[in-house]
Formats: sequence, structure tokens, C-alpha cells
Amino acid sequence: MSEQVHALNITGMTCSGCSDRVTRVLEATPGVLKADISHESNAGVVTTSAEVTTRQLVEIVQSSGFEASA
Repeated sequence: MSEQVHALNITGMTCSGCSDRVTRVLEATPGVLKADISHESNAGVVTTSAEVTTRQLVEIVQSSGFEASA
């Protein structure tokens, strides 16, 4: 299986609960293998199968109430 690593900029997180929420939402997504999200750096690194696009990840983060970009 081919893996991809996506770097995301995520704004609006104010605490570890926020980053935990984003992590849970992303890791519940089919094709997401691991999400490492940090509210301190307003960023995240997401490892996925090749079928998942960065745009999909951005939309998932936005649907959870935060802003995201690649």
C-alpha cells in the first residue's frame, strides 16, 4: 500500500481538547492511517493511503469547526 504524508495548517484550536477532536475526526476517516495534530503550532501531519487527497483532509477539518489549508 502506498502512503502519503500531508502537512496541514489548522487555525482556531485553543487547547489540547481541540487538537484531540481534530485528531479523532481525521483518524475516523477511511484511508487515514495516523494524524498528529498540535494546537501549539496550529499544524498537523496526516498519513493516509494514496486515495485520500489533501483537499479531502482540509474539508474534514473544516467540517469539525476549524480552518485548514495545505
